Amino acid sequence: MRWMHCLAVGALGVSLAACTTSPTGRSQLMLMSDQELDQMGAKAFAQYQQERTTVGGAPLQHVQCITGAVVQVLPAEARQEQWQVRVFEDDAANAFALPGGYVGVNTGLLDIATNQDQVASVIGHEIGHVLAHHANERASTQSATQIGMTVASVAAAAAGIQGPTHDAAMSALGMGAQYGVQLPFSRSHESEADEIGLQLMAQAGFDPRASIELWRNMSKAGGGQPPEWMSTHPSHGSRIADLQANMDTALASYQQARQSGRTPDCQ
Repeated sequence: MRWMHCLAVGALGVSLAACTTSPTGRSQLMLMSDQELDQMGAKAFAQYQQERTTVGGAPLQHVQCITGAVVQVLPAEARQEQWQVRVFEDDAANAFALPGGYVGVNTGLLDIATNQDQVASVIGHEIGHVLAHHANERASTQSATQIGMTVASVAAAAAGIQGPTHDAAMSALGMGAQYGVQLPFSRSHESEADEIGLQLMAQAGFDPRASIELWRNMSKAGGGQPPEWMSTHPSHGSRIADLQANMDTALASYQQARQSGRTPDCQ
């Protein structure tokens, strides 16, 4: 159909505008500047602190120590960021890192991650999202998808497709964009952040095998999951399998880090 051809041409034009590659060599679409992302990160972090209760003392010192050890092995540009760390009173087993150098960890995660190595696996994963510019890529992909939907809608109207036929076509296209582009795209981000985070924690001197134990703990605590094709995250089993596939390389980095004196003590 002609309007589908217009969609493809429009999406291709946007894709060619700002293509780059991730740390693992995957092609990416980037439409926003680092400065814009840093400003968004600062705003989101400030808002989160206004909406949540922060926790100090031993939990904060624990997370700061682990984050500091991971930051020391980041590329020079990321290492120069003034990384800010907060612990939030929240039972959800979540954590995040934002562009601009911000890390947040919920107390619920500290209940499930039973040692410094397991916490390091989460912090490495979250900082991996930042290193791979996933926030930029996600925003850019959503923008490109919206542009494509608009082009398709205009083209369909120009071709005389109206009423229920037009609505059904646009609905089908929207479902295709969600399950065929946006959700798998999110899973690729999570898998890539797992891979990057595994190497970061190992290079910082944390035992990468703890990442598998963490996800086993998460699986026990999390109950059922939606089918993987309908989820923004890989299944726990898929994550564990991918981590195991990359474990030999990570263990080599871990042994090298320990031999070079990287022995973090953040208990």
